[in-house]
Amino acid sequence: MVVLRLKRMGRRHRPFYRINAMDRRSPRDGRVIEQLGWYDPIAPDDRQLSVKIDRVDYWLSVGAQPSRTVATLLKRVGCDPKPGKKLQAASS
Repeated sequence: MVVLRLKRMGRRHRPFYRINAMDRRSPRDGRVIEQLGWYDPIAPDDRQLSVKIDRVDYWLSVGAQPSRTVATLLKRVGCDPKPGKKLQAASS
């Protein structure tokens, strides 16, 4: 089964995460099927998150399950983590 989850990058006390499609059995920082975006929790709000929405929609449509954190991040960019649904983009 494929899951959408975060892979930790960066250094100590300065986390940086990549949003990836991974096999459920692989470790957190293990082999990746496809990189779908990134999340920087320390950056300012306008440069904190980048997601390839079309690729996320594809993975959700073929049955990939997002983690709770990734589902929350997807809602922030206007992509509902349930396949086939679209949220209206939040005006900033």
